Order: sequence, then structure tokens, then C-alpha cells
Amino acid sequence: METAIPVKRRMPRPRADALRNRERIVAAAREMFVEFGPEVPFDEIARRAGVGNATVYRNFPDRDALAREVVCSVMDRTSEWIEAALVEGGDAFDALSRFVHFSADERIGALCPMLSAAFDQNHPDLYAARERTVDLIEALMRRAREAGQLRSDVESGDLMVAVSQLTRPLPGTACQGIDRFVHRHLQLFLDGLRAPARSVLPGVAATVEGLRTA
Repeated sequence: METAIPVKRRMPRPRADALRNRERIVAAAREMFVEFGPEVPFDEIARRAGVGNATVYRNFPDRDALAREVVCSVMDRTSEWIEAALVEGGDAFDALSRFVHFSADERIGALCPMLSAAFDQNHPDLYAARERTVDLIEALMRRAREAGQLRSDVESGDLMVAVSQLTRPLPGTACQGIDRFVHRHLQLFLDGLRAPARSVLPGVAATVEGLRTA
């Protein structure tokens, strides 16, 4: 008598409506983290997403899980944008400039502080998204540097700190009033990155690795 070979069950795919709900939760959380900070109540996020509290907790059992998903989703979009820019080619400094302005629109400055919060910095999803983004930013800067368009005394850490500071709004709805200055000030910063350098920078260039160990 032959023994039947067990058939492996395929994991059921999430329903389309479940995926849409998850995306709406992440989008709503991103907006509210920018406006009010990472401690915004889950029920407020659920209300903006148009779902029930139970749906939020079903997808994200705690605040760390939701914050991590928001940060990872922004970094994934950022990485995809840079990859497309590198494939496109063209003027290297123009690509770097467009990335900086894209970062402002993604509200990276408002979300970066969440990376220093209490949740696990070495979570596999966060680590992979972060390393991919950093590698691509460095590739974008290297391309501009090799073209002789980017001053040689700046590193990716300098860029990321400046972008974070210049695009970080104050929590609360009043922060929307300063949005009109963000791209203006970023352009001033970008003009200072252009080679040849017109001044000597104090201190040493900041690398991402240096920022992590500081």
C-alpha cells in the first residue's frame, strides 16, 4: 500500500480589501506622525484611515510595528526614486537636487526622529530598508562627485543631517505654515554643495556610519 505524499498548503493571500485597509492605515499614520508626532492615539489614526480600531490592531499589534512600517514605506519609496534617477542618467547634480526636494515632499525630516525611538533598530525590515536607502544615496552623491559637480569635503551623513533638519516641521497643524520656506532653504543648501567650494568647512565630513556610532 502506497503512502500518500502530503500536499503542502499554500499560504492564503491577503484579500484585496485587507491590503487596501493596511495601506490606508500606513498612509494615515504617516500624515498624523508628521502633524502631531509619533504618540498620536491609534483611534485617531483609525478615524483618519476610515477603519475600526480592531483593524488597526489586527495589522499592527503595537505602536512600534506601525511606526516601523511607516518609516520603511517612506524609505522604500525613496530607494525606488533614486534607483529610477540612476537608471535615467542625465545631469548628476540635477538628480541629487531633485532627490533632496523629493525628500522634503516625503516628510523625511519629520519621520527621521522616529528612527531614534525605543523600537528595535536592528529589526530585519528596518535594517534592510535603511541599508538600501543609504547605499543608493551614496551612489547618487558619488556620481555627482565624479562629475566634478559636488564638493569633495561632504559625505552622505552631511546630506542626511541637513535634509532632516531643514525638512523637520514642528508638531501640530501650525507647522504647515512653514512649508512654503522648505524648498527655498533646501535650494540655498544645494547651492552650497556645488563644486568648486567657496569656503572651507569646519570640522570633518559626517558619514552615516559615524552618525550611528556617535
